[in-house]
Amino acid sequence: MKKLLSLLLISALSASIASADAASGQKVYLKNFKAKFNMNGTKFAAEHTVGEWEDLFANDAKGFIEEYGKRFPNALPVLTNPEMKDKLQEVGDFAKQYGSDSGNVPSCG
Repeated sequence: MKKLLSLLLISALSASIASADAASGQKVYLKNFKAKFNMNGTKFAAEHTVGEWEDLFANDAKGFIEEYGKRFPNALPVLTNPEMKDKLQEVGDFAKQYGSDSGNVPSCG
């Protein structure tokens, strides 16, 4: 019984941590990229499936930086800023949480 309760507690904490990263990523997106990409968070997250977002944010978000840097050259200085490395992973958590095939819709406009 104790093992089951421990497992449930760990699962609940993991889900809340992942959700917190997505919420933080949403804030980072809105603050740093909404105006540069000219799209709200809902439209941004729906641009790719969860699997596509995972690929784009693999290897320190190299695919994301490459694709969105080409599409939005004005965002390249922010995308390549070393101080954004961890924050880009949070944006990735947000994008994956609300990818086009996730069934989730963010509450940001």
